[in-house]
Amino acid sequence: MLLLAVVMERLLLAKGSPFRQLALHSAGGWLAPLQAVWRPIAVVLPLSLAVLAGVGYYYTAQQAAVRILQTVALLTLVLVLGGLTRRWLLVNRRRLAREQAKQRRAQLAAAAEADPAAPPSPELAEDVIDLAALSEKTEKLVRMFLSITAAVGLALIWSEILPALAYPAEKVLPGAAALTWGQLAAFLIVLAVTYVSVRDVPALLELVVLPYLPLDGGARYAFTTLCRYVLGGIGLVVAFNRIGLEWKNIQWLVAAMSVGLGFGLQEIFANFVSGVILLFERPIRVGDIVTLGDKSGVVNRIRMRATTIVDWDRKEYIVPNKDLVTDRLLNWTLSDNMNRVVVNVGVAYGSDTDLACDLLLEAAREQPHVLADPPPVAYLKGFGDNALMLELSCFLPNLDNRTTTIHQLHTVVTRKFRNAGLEIPYPHRDMRVKLDGPVVELLAGTKPKVIAKAAG
Repeated sequence: MLLLAVVMERLLLAKGSPFRQLALHSAGGWLAPLQAVWRPIAVVLPLSLAVLAGVGYYYTAQQAAVRILQTVALLTLVLVLGGLTRRWLLVNRRRLAREQAKQRRAQLAAAAEADPAAPPSPELAEDVIDLAALSEKTEKLVRMFLSITAAVGLALIWSEILPALAYPAEKVLPGAAALTWGQLAAFLIVLAVTYVSVRDVPALLELVVLPYLPLDGGARYAFTTLCRYVLGGIGLVVAFNRIGLEWKNIQWLVAAMSVGLGFGLQEIFANFVSGVILLFERPIRVGDIVTLGDKSGVVNRIRMRATTIVDWDRKEYIVPNKDLVTDRLLNWTLSDNMNRVVVNVGVAYGSDTDLACDLLLEAAREQPHVLADPPPVAYLKGFGDNALMLELSCFLPNLDNRTTTIHQLHTVVTRKFRNAGLEIPYPHRDMRVKLDGPVVELLAGTKPKVIAKAAG
């Protein structure tokens, strides 16, 4: 016991002790304010056991000493495991930060090469991972599992010497036939662990699993969402199993409830199943640009019941998942982000259409975001009422600069046509009035016969 007291003094009271630093910094910082309490207790407790053995309670002191050593070993293991886990997550986080920085530099270099005169864009890549949010969630997850490991380990170590710890597992709840306090506590603990896991495990996957898989942002979102569903289902099954609700006991009740809920909440279940179909089949993904009816926007979230689409006014449009599965949907970025821009313009009759087409192609080639393959095409589309109708067709690699390119094309085409002397006519109508009979006499100042008869 005296040797144990000396060891604890060297581990916890010495200023240069690595265990002391590990205990203070690896436990989330909550041990630091209490060090004036637990450090003296950790040293005095072995001395108390030595005194207890000296007065005749040797077996009790021996059993307590063994469990104290086991407790120290358990806490040391938990602290070391927590430190290693946090270090591992930190390495992964820094690696992701470096990759994102490289991707940003590559994008800026590509943008500068395409348009040297343009100012540097502050926008990042589409699939940017919020490392700060992921770090916070993974820290909560690690802290929870370490706390559960420590609590379960301490309960197993001290359950034999402290019978009070086993009392809740045997005491039946008031009014319950076979439900004990221990089962209720296990039920609540499993529910809490399930909730934290469903909330924070996707962040852990984003840091340590998904970066090594060839998945885009939409696929990562689908993968993490399905993992949430699986974890939630497993957690609920385990939680209800803790209180004795096994499948063989409630299968008929579940069947009856399923039929009732299927009729009463038909739309809710249809939307849930449609959401699962969207995650597996992936006709739309998070980040896709879609058009549904008269609404267009970016898919922001795919939830159990509905999908959120953010339109160009930054308004969130909530669409039931069933509508996305059963109705017609235009996905601009499903398999290819390439899209076509069409500029329609008219020139006056008698104009040189070959020159006009050359100017249209020249305007398209001057735009940095217009693709050279497939090449732009300009042609005489038809004969209008007031103009010869021309059409310019060109392709863009994505939808990021579509509006800007359309504006630039119209501006440049207008300037080039004006400099070349090509007229862009506006619609006009010639009105011809046929004057005959009474109208001519009325305009000449004489009374028409019809009016004279009416006056008579």
